[in-house]
Amino acid sequence: MLTIYINNTEVQAEEGWTILDAAQFYGLAIPTLCHNPGLSNYGGCRLCLVEIGEGKYTKLVSSCTYPIGEGLVVHTDTKRVLEARRMMIELMLSTAPGSKVIQDLASLYGVKQMRFKIRNEECIYCGLCVRMCEEQMDAKAIGFQNRGFKRKISTPFDERSYECRLCGACMYICPACALRCQGPDADTAVCNACLNLDPTCVEVYDELQCWMYDAGQCGTCVKKPSDAK
Repeated sequence: MLTIYINNTEVQAEEGWTILDAAQFYGLAIPTLCHNPGLSNYGGCRLCLVEIGEGKYTKLVSSCTYPIGEGLVVHTDTKRVLEARRMMIELMLSTAPGSKVIQDLASLYGVKQMRFKIRNEECIYCGLCVRMCEEQMDAKAIGFQNRGFKRKISTPFDERSYECRLCGACMYICPACALRCQGPDADTAVCNACLNLDPTCVEVYDELQCWMYDAGQCGTCVKKPSDAK
């Protein structure tokens, strides 16, 4: 067993675990779109970013791919982490604004605007469909092509793949395939129909203070030190 520190709490974790494994074991919710426990780790969506280290020597890493080590210090919900997650959600909204999964994440993290041009590509390149096809269905019928802005997911040579069994597993696991409540022709790019209150403890302490989250999401549980009696 290894000793690590998550949100200022000393915990024990198994050697070989990632930060995400350890956080989920202790009931901490870290958002992710490209991770699935039945598939290999990918680290593509960057939503699972956490901050590791202490003082000035901290950095953001993807928790689903970063292995834990003895004495590792992890903070899962600092102001820096939350800002990075909101930016990634904005970028994904510009790509797939019709996704209910991404719209729900926007509401959860208080993303109320989208500052990027809407592309409506309806694919965030999380790689879930590619890994599902290869690792669970043993088909390898689809894969990534090209790089940069030309990147896409398709069959070899964009022709019908005879390896595809039309099982639908790629669509079942795709986070962009779940259409938002207001349908594909909604008036606004950001739904916010399920918008949560911003937790006040982030502004006071620079990170969420509730270990199991339930109280921290209400935004009313923390008073500034000057207000304490």
